[in-house]
Amino acid sequence: MPDGGDVIRHYPHMLTPNFTLLTLSIAHNSCITALCALLRMEDHEIYWKADSLAPRCTAAGHSRLLLPAANPLGAREVSQWLTENTDYQVTFDAMDHRFSSPSHILFRNVTFGRDGKPATLVAKAVDIGLSTRQVTDPLHVDTILLQDGTLNLSPSNAPLPFAADRLQLNNMAFNSPETGWELSAQRVNGSIAPWTPEAGNVLGKKTHLQVNAGSLTLNGVPTSNAVIEGDIDNGIVTLTSLGAEVARGSLAGNARRNADGSWVVDNLRLNDIRLQSDKTLIDFFAPLSTVPSLQIGRLEVVDARLQGPDWAVTDLDMNVRNLTLSQGGWQSTDGRITLNASEFIYGSLHLLDPIFNGELSDQGIALRQFTTRWEGSTVRTSGFWLRNGQALTLDDASIVGLEYTLPNNWKQLWMDALPEWLNSVTLKKFTASRNLVIDIDPAFPWQITALEGSATNLQLVKNRLWGVWGGNAQLNAAAATFNRVDVNRPSLALSANSATVNISELAAYTEKGMLKATATVSQLPQRQVNVSLDARGVPLNTLQAWGWPALPISGDGNLQLTATGAVQADAPLKPTVNGQLSAVNMAKEQVTQTMRGGEITTP
Repeated sequence: MPDGGDVIRHYPHMLTPNFTLLTLSIAHNSCITALCALLRMEDHEIYWKADSLAPRCTAAGHSRLLLPAANPLGAREVSQWLTENTDYQVTFDAMDHRFSSPSHILFRNVTFGRDGKPATLVAKAVDIGLSTRQVTDPLHVDTILLQDGTLNLSPSNAPLPFAADRLQLNNMAFNSPETGWELSAQRVNGSIAPWTPEAGNVLGKKTHLQVNAGSLTLNGVPTSNAVIEGDIDNGIVTLTSLGAEVARGSLAGNARRNADGSWVVDNLRLNDIRLQSDKTLIDFFAPLSTVPSLQIGRLEVVDARLQGPDWAVTDLDMNVRNLTLSQGGWQSTDGRITLNASEFIYGSLHLLDPIFNGELSDQGIALRQFTTRWEGSTVRTSGFWLRNGQALTLDDASIVGLEYTLPNNWKQLWMDALPEWLNSVTLKKFTASRNLVIDIDPAFPWQITALEGSATNLQLVKNRLWGVWGGNAQLNAAAATFNRVDVNRPSLALSANSATVNISELAAYTEKGMLKATATVSQLPQRQVNVSLDARGVPLNTLQAWGWPALPISGDGNLQLTATGAVQADAPLKPTVNGQLSAVNMAKEQVTQTMRGGEITTP
């Protein structure tokens, strides 16, 4: 039987143009089959020419070889030759070429990768479809079909040396780390057309992709039965169709990722999501701040249940329209946010049946409706948040049926500065009814029962600090206890401006008598307080429970007190108190005491 050199010498008229496959040029199928028939070879025996990608090859290495690659020995020899004479590690068990598909070459059990790097491709079968294009572009084939294996594509690796009009995946695993996507997928089927990988662009600069995956994890978020169709165009990724099962629910939509990393979500719908996270609420939404901008055309969430270590939301329905998040802020010209849920928990805040309806604009947020049940009460309000000035104005607010015990650190929370986006809070109209408020501080516990009240233009936050900075308020209750002293029908009336809080009425009844007082509180940092108290028919030890030293006389009687002090967050009150107390009991015993710096100076 003549060898390969004899074939070439005796039958040169049968040779047609060579085709290159990966690092090999393969003689045209008509030549292969003719030679096989003439030489009585099996149609698996192929005529090879090592060609394009063997920079370390010698002149002898480029000689034409006739290798029986269909058998393991021939495949092993070819694999060894390619590994030794190119920049790649290449192994395969066999190569198949058949009359039924004369333009296709099939490799079995293929491993391919760069020298010294993890394998880029491991597959049970690789089917290469050739075309006349190999005449002018030998490394660009018609189709590449990868079946039953794993494809690892990383932009840090050197670009792959070949391309295809279509890359087809059949039951493949796909990993693409270091791309900003952190993508891992299994049971992948689909196509990428064309596939022209290059440095930094593992899928190419311009292509259309249509794939589905049995499971897919993107940036740590696992999904199943994912379906993706879209285009890549010079860094712009357009996902025309996106669907998957995620967190026991489903998502569907379309979106676009621009070359600068910003996203435009035209439409996204999440159904029946059930998600548990180990992140705090702030950390959960932190990824939104890592992109240059996120533009949402329409986002719908239906019946979602989300939970983290200190937060949870149940049965959430939400609709967001025309909202852009960028650089820690947001913009919208004609947007809307509506949501409702069965339950929302954030730290100690626990809301039941919250409903929010807001309209977004360049000026701010028009709060059309906010209602919820909180600590046994019904809370209702509407208003406007103004971007210019970071000011929240509530046109109408009410709270009915509250049963609330203040947290242990409520005084500190009152002193802490609020977020920058909440510089001012004003209640244009406020009403309260049938409320119970309790403070269990052992140093001075108190409780107010059946608290009712109303307020107009009441400014509660100024320069991000809580206080009573302006407006008018009237409060009254059925009963109260202040440091174990019971009183009935307490009432308070005040008015405030930028200089002073004026308490024009502070009254309550004891079992037999009555207490009445007035006070002023300066709005300056020193917080100077002036108090005038007149009590008739009250126990003379009443003021002892509220901080005044014990009197030398006892029983019921009358009290008159004038006092001043400074109520500051970072300094004790007692050293600043100066005042005078006069007391007389029913036995006509009298005493007058003077206080300086919190200490009695006269008997």
